[in-house]
This record gives sequence, C-alpha cells and structure tokens, in this order.
Amino acid sequence: MSKAKPISRFPVPEVKHLPEDMRERILQVQEKAGFVPNVFLVLAHRPDEFRAFFAYHDALLLREASGLTKGEKEMIIVATSGANQCLYCVVAHGAVLRIYEKAPLLADQIATNYLKADITPRQKAMLAFAMKVCRDSGAVIEADFD
Repeated sequence: MSKAKPISRFPVPEVKHLPEDMRERILQVQEKAGFVPNVFLVLAHRPDEFRAFFAYHDALLLREASGLTKGEKEMIIVATSGANQCLYCVVAHGAVLRIYEKAPLLADQIATNYLKADITPRQKAMLAFAMKVCRDSGAVIEADFD
C-alpha cells in the first residue's frame, strides 16, 4: 500500500501490486485522462467488481455503433450528474469531456445549464431527452423519441 492519504476507510493500493490486467487498465486511464479517479482504486480492492465495472463501462461508452460520439456520451453523463448533484462525477467526467471535445469550458456549461452551452441543436435535443429520463422517466412518451 502506498503512503498516500487513504480514500475513506480504504488504503490506496499501489498500482504496481495489482493484477496485470487491472494495472494496465488503470495506467491506460491515467495516460488518457492525466489522473486516476479514486473510484478505480477503490474498486481495485475487489478484482471481480473492478473487471465487471470496466466491462459495463466499455459496453456503454466505447461502443461505436450507438450513433453518439464519445464526447456526446460524456455530455449526457455530465448533465445528468449535475442534475443529480454528484460533484465527483461532474468533475471526473467533465475532465474527460474537455479532452474529447477540446473545449475547456464546455463541461462547466453543461453541468450548470446545458441550454446555454455552446453545443449544436442536436446535442441540446439529446441532452433534453437525457434530462427528462433523469428527472422524470415516467413522463417520457413516444414523441420524446423523435
């Protein structure tokens, strides 16, 4: 274990002591994002859950055939995280959004009020749908899918 400050009750694991597949994945994240989100280090204490989390993450966020760019997927995460008042997710996914979209202020705009963000009308419609699902999923009707 490292001498870094613990994450809550969990000691921070040293990446070099993790199983190879987990170590490689954490280093990939660090290289792409410039940091390792603490949630990944916490999950590293339970390798099966770590691997399941990343399998789910990859199925949702890395799938090419969805019709959404990686940046648009992160826009949805940032907007809904803002609505859910999850500062951790806003910060972590906001950093990824900034990288994908190469727009330093975009994540802040989307987290606070996507309607005022510098995005396309299609992206505003995408976020309006995501926010309706987030805030009042029972009110989603067939017309919302158009």
